[in-house]
Formats: sequence, structure tokens, C-alpha cells
Amino acid sequence: MELVCVRHGRTAWNAVRRFQGRTDVPLDDEGQAQARALAAHLSGEHFDIAIASDLGRAMATASAIGAACGIAIEPESRLREMRFGVWEVLTWDEIVTRWPQYAELSPVSPRAFVPEDGESFDEVAARIAPVLADVTARLAPTGRALIVSHAGVMHALLRVALAQRSEDALDVALLPASILRLSGDGSLPWELVRVNEIAPPLADSATALP
Repeated sequence: MELVCVRHGRTAWNAVRRFQGRTDVPLDDEGQAQARALAAHLSGEHFDIAIASDLGRAMATASAIGAACGIAIEPESRLREMRFGVWEVLTWDEIVTRWPQYAELSPVSPRAFVPEDGESFDEVAARIAPVLADVTARLAPTGRALIVSHAGVMHALLRVALAQRSEDALDVALLPASILRLSGDGSLPWELVRVNEIAPPLADSATALP
């Protein structure tokens, strides 16, 4: 079995490191170009299942890939980004100004913090675990699944799939529109094959997605 996990393309908030969480921010022009590049990069691959967070930035990215690969995208609300509560709409600099106790932490390591009215990383992992189990149950031994979501969700998926609470891969900054590949036989742990695979840009990057 193979899992091809994709982080959505860039948004204007990603560009300035503003926390989005459940806020439904659309892809910016660069993000649309990244989605088209991902679609071209993955167009030769076959997927038996294709699911995506139902937030617009993930669905737009997934829809471009699905159209290129000839598979319909199934929206999955459990793949929504980590809920950041009072941190949403703030940049990391604004967050550490208001909550200086987080100044020594990294904004790309969500295991280290629990925003007020937000989710903990453990809670995100707990809602991702059954998604992984559902996908595994639907795949044949040689099956392949496309999963399009968000950075926090992909970190949680890594924790669940690798069956470890501490792993160097969890501290990697997952780039917008990057691909994470896992392989396995359906049991834990999965094998981490590749992280931060990036599609080469296309020449027609100025053309908007339909």
C-alpha cells in the first residue's frame, strides 16, 4: 500500500506566516500555480482513493490533482487543519508578543503548544488515526491513496503512521504544496519514503485555476 499525502498550495496567509487553522483562506496566485504543478507532476500516478480536507484551499489543490489523475475527490472533514483558537488570524510574531512563554518554541512544531480554544496535537492525532484506519481498510494490498490536507494534519498523520510519539520527521517544516510518501502493508508502523517532494513549476503559472 502507498499513501501520497499532499499539503495544499500556498495562501496569502501562508506567505506571511499567519495562522489559518479552520479559517477558510483560498489559494493565492502562487498556490494555484503550485496546484497545477502538482497535478502535472502526479498525472501519471494511479490512485484508488482520493480524499481531502473540505476546507477550500485543500479542496482546490486536490481537485486539480484529481482532474489530472481521473479520480473524484472525497471531502473529509476530519482532515481539517488543527484548530488554533485565539491564534487564528495572528502571525507567529504577534503570538509570541502576546504570549511570550512561546518565544522559544518553533511555529512548525504544533506538538509544543495548545492555543486557547484550540486543539492539542494529541487531539489532532486522535481524529486522524481513524481516517488512516478507514483508508487502510478500503485499500487492496497494492492500493494507493491520495490524501490532501494541511501541515498540522500531516504531522499528526506521521505520528500515527510511524507509531511513535517522538520522531525527527515530525519536526520537519512541511512546505506548501509538498508531497509526503508512505508505504506499508496496512499495519503500523508505515515506512516513510519521502518528505517535502516538490513538483517543478509550470511555464503557464500565470493562468488561474478554473
